[in-house]
Amino acid sequence: MALVRTRKIIDDTGASAVIAAAEREANAHGHRVVITVVDPHGEVIELRRTPGAQIASSRVAVDKARTAAIFVRPTREIEEQVTNGRLGALALHGASALTGGIPLRVDGEVVGAIGTSGETPDEDEAISIAGASAEFSVTEVAALTYEGARLAAEAAGAAAATRGVAPVISAVDAGGELMYLLRPDSAQVASVQVTTDKARTAAIYRRPSKDFEDQASNGRPSALHLARAVPLQGGVPIESYGVVIGAIGVSGATDADEDRELAELGVRSLQAAIASRANEGNTDGAAHFPASAVDEKFRAGGLLLDTDTYKVDAGRRDGPGEVEYHERVVDVMHVVSGRATVLTGGSMVNPREVAPGELRASAVEGGRTRELSEGDVLAIPNGVPHQFTDVSDPFLYFVVKVAA
Repeated sequence: MALVRTRKIIDDTGASAVIAAAEREANAHGHRVVITVVDPHGEVIELRRTPGAQIASSRVAVDKARTAAIFVRPTREIEEQVTNGRLGALALHGASALTGGIPLRVDGEVVGAIGTSGETPDEDEAISIAGASAEFSVTEVAALTYEGARLAAEAAGAAAATRGVAPVISAVDAGGELMYLLRPDSAQVASVQVTTDKARTAAIYRRPSKDFEDQASNGRPSALHLARAVPLQGGVPIESYGVVIGAIGVSGATDADEDRELAELGVRSLQAAIASRANEGNTDGAAHFPASAVDEKFRAGGLLLDTDTYKVDAGRRDGPGEVEYHERVVDVMHVVSGRATVLTGGSMVNPREVAPGELRASAVEGGRTRELSEGDVLAIPNGVPHQFTDVSDPFLYFVVKVAA
C-alpha cells in the first residue's frame, strides 16, 4: 500500500471564484450575508461580507463551512437530524447543525466547503449552492496515508521497545487530525491526549513542538496562547519532498528529550521507506534521486535511502549537536555547502544509550578538532565518538552510513 498519496484541495484562486459566484447570487436577491470558503480540514481560505451583513454571521458562516468540510456533507443533513428528534447530533464534535454549508467536490473527493450566513436557512443554502456550482481551480498536494501513519508510529514504537520504554505514539494528518495511535499496555493513560496534542502542534505549525517549549521557557510565555498549540517537545512534522504531510507525537518515554528522539526516529523511518519505494523496480539495485528531489530533501534534512547494509542521509545542521557514538556504523561525510567544526575521538562524558550500540553525550574529553568546508570528505570509523561543535547556518552534507 502507498505511504503517501496525492489529493486535491481548493486553491486561493478557486476559493475566490466560488465566493464570487455566491456573492452574485446574494446580490441578485438583495441578500446581506457573509460567505466563507474553507479547505478540507475546515480552515478558512477566504471570507467575504456583503454590505449590511450582520456581524454575527462571520463566525456562523465559518462554522457552517467547516462542518460541511469535515463531515463531507451539507449541513442541512445534520440540522434535519436534530429537527427530526435526534438531539444527540448536537453533540457531534466540531459540528454546527445549521443549514447553509455545502461541500466542494472534485471527482467525488471533498476539496473544501462553502458556508453562508445572514438570511433564512433556505436562502443561505441557495447562495452556497450557487457558489459550489461555479467552476473553480484546485491544487494537488501530497497527503499521508493510513499505511504511512502506521509505519511511522510503529517504527517509533519499535525503537521505544528496544530502549525498554512504553510511550504512547500518535500520527496525524497535515490538519492535525489523528490517523493512527499506538498505546502499549503499560503506557500511562494521560499520554494518549498529550501525544496527540504534540503531533497536532507539529503538523499545523509545520515545525517541531519543541520550538514552542523553547519559546515559553526562554522569555516568551505568550507562546502558550498560540491557537491549538501545545508547548511540549515530542511532536515532529513529517515531510515529503519539502511538504508537511503530517506529524508524529510521542509522550511517556523516560523524559522529554527521549520523546523527541523517538518521534524523530519514526519520521526518519517513514521518509526512508518513501525514498526506498520510489526506487522500487530497479532490478540492478541502483537508486537514483533527481537533483530536484535532493534539493527538497536538504531543505529539512533526512534520509534519502535506507537499506539493511547502508543508508544515505541528506544532512542539514544549523547548530552544534550532541556527541555521537556508533558501535556498528561507519560514517562517511561529504560537505555540500557551509562549514563546520567536528571533534573526533576522546572520551564521552556521562554517555547514555539511546538504542543498541548507539550512545549520546553532551560533551567529550580530549579528541581532535577538524575544520570542514565545501567539498571536504570525512570518514569516521565505528566506535569513534564525534561531535559537531560549531556549524554555519545551514551546513549541508551527505552522510553514507555503512554497517561495520
